[in-house]
Amino acid sequence: MYLAFNISGRPYPCFAYHFDPYGPIFSDHEWAQIFISDAGFMATSYALYRFAASYGFWWLARVYGVPLLIVNGWLVLITYLQNTHPALPHYDSSEWDWLRGALATVDRDYGVRNMVFHNITDTRRAPPLLGDAHYHATRRPGSSSHSLASTTIRTGLRC
Repeated sequence: MYLAFNISGRPYPCFAYHFDPYGPIFSDHEWAQIFISDAGFMATSYALYRFAASYGFWWLARVYGVPLLIVNGWLVLITYLQNTHPALPHYDSSEWDWLRGALATVDRDYGVRNMVFHNITDTRRAPPLLGDAHYHATRRPGSSSHSLASTTIRTGLRC
């Protein structure tokens, strides 16, 4: 619903949805990227349709739908755990800004599962502040992303 109708998204002066490369959501220079994304979405949708036509809907639901729901469930859970902790500050609308929101997260150490989750669990604070440095956070011990990660609230929980 959000992608097709911008439900719960920021209001725009005209109808906005995420598949329109000329819509108010995107800049003029992003046209090609949105078009490529739309083409990929359409190709994937068609491939899923063909699989469902060949193997049946329930086969597709088991092989594609259930794993997709599990992965998305993990991402929602990880995001929830990173943004909720008793030690995190809670801001009202008059205090909140982008930087405070980016810093009000908890990086949690899941041990060997950090690799399974591609380190999104223990380097969460870096992307909004450092961009691509997040992707090198575990490889560059002296990088600013590591010093940033060392200032996060540690819960002491091993999940």
